[in-house]
Amino acid sequence: MTPFIKTFFDKATCNATHLVADAAAGVCAVVDPVLGYDPASGRTNRRAADEIVDCIEKAGWSLEWILETHVHADHLTGAPCLKDRLGGRTAIGARVAEVQAYFGTVFNVETGFATDGSQFDRLFVDGETFSIGAVDGRVLYTPGHTPACAVYVIGDAVFTGDTLFMPDSGTARCDFPGGSARTLYRSIRTILSLPPETRVFVCHDYGADGKRPHAWETTVAEQRAANIHVKDGIGEDQFVAMREARDRTLSMPTLILPSIQVNMRAGHLPPPEENGTCYLKIPVDVL
Repeated sequence: MTPFIKTFFDKATCNATHLVADAAAGVCAVVDPVLGYDPASGRTNRRAADEIVDCIEKAGWSLEWILETHVHADHLTGAPCLKDRLGGRTAIGARVAEVQAYFGTVFNVETGFATDGSQFDRLFVDGETFSIGAVDGRVLYTPGHTPACAVYVIGDAVFTGDTLFMPDSGTARCDFPGGSARTLYRSIRTILSLPPETRVFVCHDYGADGKRPHAWETTVAEQRAANIHVKDGIGEDQFVAMREARDRTLSMPTLILPSIQVNMRAGHLPPPEENGTCYLKIPVDVL
């Protein structure tokens, strides 16, 4: 089936959030929502999430799923904003527990922080299915960028998170803890084995470094023909050498420290301290 898809692009983080619906049934899902965050002031805002909520309410749809492709390092998730106003279940791949265990130590989190993924309503295993009305969905594990990455095949579309970008932008970095260029290559080949007409919706785009307008939709056929990093004919060893060399030149994302602390908690802030204020930590000389 062909679901209704509407994309909301957040210019501050270059994140594409996708609203996916069975319009006839009046039900929908949201993939990778954003919470605004100003690192200079430490203030959050709900503008990006509220725009999506307003669209869903105007359509009169019921929100069934809030789907995270991984623990993002470049934006805070807006999942709680959507859930507070519309309900729905938060979901992520079950390997999120590995990310929680690692970064729980990095941030020296509070006693009692669960590293079993229980902050999320649903932990998907590889190959698990779900539905949005009459539209079938399927989860594919795609580790490499992080160990907990997953993509969602929904109807005739696949939502790739940070694993795969537009053809002229290539692929995700693999130098985060638990990342692997070789694993990423194999994960991407799984995505590219989907039918060639499958619509591919990426969840980040930087406009090819300003050379074109932002974009987020392509196809498996286009990726196989033109992706600068993994098009057909580029072998695993060639990709690994390119990806590892490129990753050595990249700086850390601006929002990686606040993002991971919040996103590994399914979008919730750390518990407030004695004065009633929530704090985010900045580990020094760790990442």
